[in-house]
Amino acid sequence: MGLRRIVRGYRRRSLFTLVFGPLRVYTAKGGRRKCLLISLRVMIRPVIVGTGSYIPTERVENARFMKHDFWGADGKRIDKSNQDILEQFQAITGIRERRYVRDDQVTSDIAYEAARDALDSSGVDPESLDYLIVAHNFGDVRAGGRHSDLVPALAARVKAKLQIKTPRTVAIDYIFGCPGWLQGMITAGSMMRAGDIRRAMVIGAETLSRVSDPHDRDSLIYSDGAGATIIEAVDTEAQVGILAHTVRSDTLEHSSMLAMGKTYNEDAFLEALFLKMEGRKVYRYAVSTVAAAMKDCLQRAGVELHDVKKVLIHQANGKMDEAILSTLYSLNGKREPPADVMPMTISWLGNSSVATVPTLLDLILKKKLDGHQIGSGDVLVFASVGAGMHINAAVYRVP
Repeated sequence: MGLRRIVRGYRRRSLFTLVFGPLRVYTAKGGRRKCLLISLRVMIRPVIVGTGSYIPTERVENARFMKHDFWGADGKRIDKSNQDILEQFQAITGIRERRYVRDDQVTSDIAYEAARDALDSSGVDPESLDYLIVAHNFGDVRAGGRHSDLVPALAARVKAKLQIKTPRTVAIDYIFGCPGWLQGMITAGSMMRAGDIRRAMVIGAETLSRVSDPHDRDSLIYSDGAGATIIEAVDTEAQVGILAHTVRSDTLEHSSMLAMGKTYNEDAFLEALFLKMEGRKVYRYAVSTVAAAMKDCLQRAGVELHDVKKVLIHQANGKMDEAILSTLYSLNGKREPPADVMPMTISWLGNSSVATVPTLLDLILKKKLDGHQIGSGDVLVFASVGAGMHINAAVYRVP
């Protein structure tokens, strides 16, 4: 077997390639002998090449809930006026409005819209996708139905809506709480570094308005939306793309902090289960663990905090995200974070779970979020926390 054929065989999938990078064959000038040199710097880097999002058109302001009947987890009516409840809610979360889908839409519909946006704006051929990952938590829940529809997988439905013909595009769902989109990105990136795939789309989509208890004030944070990213493997010497990631799952003591349960209003006849959250416990858990995971991820990437341009964190709760950011800077010996390092959309988009971070990224890259820009060479930190309890973080440098 000739040397060139050996090189071709190693180029994409061998462990040798993963460690040393692609092999290169060089011919010395004026000589006949060929020599084999190993590039220690060229590696496979997972790089984002396209983004898209879908923001539902129905704006739901806090005033919409002035006539709601709010009950506590103890089954008792909350002894406060709705005005006080809503003012306190906005002060803590920063949310003044959120978005809901139309009655004729389900999660796979808006996932498709975000995917279509990413494909159209990037010019990527959908037939070139090796993987299509859809992160969600409840499947398709129809208006008034309250039942999750998970068969077939939402990724299969999105692939069909996109009319992707090749069976080579694997369609798979991720259920990983709010960190699902980022976990999909981490997984796709790892598969690229292993040489298994070259291009993937990762979508985060949710319609939390369909699983929210109308009598639970914590449900006011939830919203609907979808975001998508296209990621591909690039052979390069540059330190770009996903540089490192950190993931943890604290299930032993914390898995019940976000779970499904009955409506808090026992007088209401609602058979469905709704998303329930122990808000204060989630807050304390997130603040004490997310920042540490982000710091660990930066250390793995060999990146200093002062080199980070933007922190794109799951839009769960305004005050909580601010506390996480302050803790991160404190852990790194810094007093206060820069004013513009953490862009936020929660005030007008609410918490759409897996969709918050990819939507945020898409808005910035397409210059639709005032005061924030991302350019070549910028370092981003992605982070998320959610049901499980799961936490993940990733450090990314823009090519």
